[in-house]
Amino acid sequence: MDTIKYQLGDDQIPTTWYNLAADLPLLSPALHPGTGEPATVADLVGIMPKELAEQELSLEREIEIPAVVRQIYAQWRPSPLFRARRLEQALDTPARIYYKYEGGSPAGSHKPNTAIAQAFYNKAAGIRRLATETGAGQWGSALSLAGAFFGLEVKVFMVQVSYHQKPYRRALMQTYGATCVPSPSMETAAGRGILAQDPDCPGSLGIATSEAIEVAMNDPFTNYAGGSVLNHVALHQSVIGQEALRQLELAEDYPDIVIGAAGGGSNLAGLAFPFLGRQLRGGARVRVIAAEPVACPSLTRGQIAYDFGDATGLTPLLKMHTLGHSFVPPAIHAGGLRYHGIAPLVSQALQDGLLEARAVPQSRCFEAGLLFARSEGIVPAPESTHAIRVAVDEALRLKAEGRSQAIVFGLSGHGHFDLGAYERHLAGELVDEAYDAESVARSLAELPTVAGS
Repeated sequence: MDTIKYQLGDDQIPTTWYNLAADLPLLSPALHPGTGEPATVADLVGIMPKELAEQELSLEREIEIPAVVRQIYAQWRPSPLFRARRLEQALDTPARIYYKYEGGSPAGSHKPNTAIAQAFYNKAAGIRRLATETGAGQWGSALSLAGAFFGLEVKVFMVQVSYHQKPYRRALMQTYGATCVPSPSMETAAGRGILAQDPDCPGSLGIATSEAIEVAMNDPFTNYAGGSVLNHVALHQSVIGQEALRQLELAEDYPDIVIGAAGGGSNLAGLAFPFLGRQLRGGARVRVIAAEPVACPSLTRGQIAYDFGDATGLTPLLKMHTLGHSFVPPAIHAGGLRYHGIAPLVSQALQDGLLEARAVPQSRCFEAGLLFARSEGIVPAPESTHAIRVAVDEALRLKAEGRSQAIVFGLSGHGHFDLGAYERHLAGELVDEAYDAESVARSLAELPTVAGS
């Protein structure tokens, strides 16, 4: 039973991005952090180009992908959809398991889908440098790649613990020409303030975001580029799910279950939103599951509230499931999932019963990652192992029930730069980090007060 590959031709790269906000408008818009009023395009252009600001607030269902962006996409898109027959055999399950593999991009993950687009619009706007945050380094690598393609300088604030855990991801950014510094750093007021309080702070995506936005706000030729959470990022990632819909037609199948790892939400949104959009327009219903870490469970344990996207309150206020913007998650190896909140569109989909969330521990995710690698041959990124864990659990459930359903999950990237984590797991040294309820409670107590929310 060999793995089956479903591949589209280069002429079938999507020509438009799909915007879920057209079919699921946000009931609670982003708010200006100073006035408390709904954020406008004019409010956002201080840190991003007008085109991205318009996409962030757009209710259009389809937005044209620029030709230059599609030409670069063609280097790795359409990405393949695989039927995981060897994994099915290893599990002895009647489930039909498919995975959409994004690890074939030059940076090794799904992140270039939005990095290329953001770099394109910033270059056209006359911007010279982009500043950003990164956790595991997938996003930082992707933006560094995009900066190299478009002749933009890139400065990456990498979460301190991941900076040391993943030296080769840092080296990849530098190879593409970016500057990478551990966060919190002494280069910004936000970083210096955090270090004054906690010199040994392991960092968080919220802190790194504060540092990147501060740099962008202080230089008219530098803009901020975000790798997840924001509406326009989910928009750009929709090429994943659009391609998967076409590939499943080739397979003469349709998913009962769609699974994605969820940190800020871009990977999950990219795969699942086109399926949810079809459902909201009268198509077949799918069960969407967001897989998140037990140690940073914004969807399963977070509070739905307006909160900042960064640690020091520089971003617009977003209505989302959050653990509080000051929360510093434990040092799990899935650095891309160590974020205190999640995309507002993902949060609303959860509130509306369009998706469900499941928190899984680190060790069981790596167990699933090993099973997948030994069955399918691809070593998955730690983030992706969360989706694999849930897919395996669902396949085993179907086995116990004697039912066959189709499962599609997102394999968001390869784990070639994460072999140190696999080494620790194989040596029995990788521990499960617990959910820190007391730390979350302190962080939630610091949520901003928003009138009428």
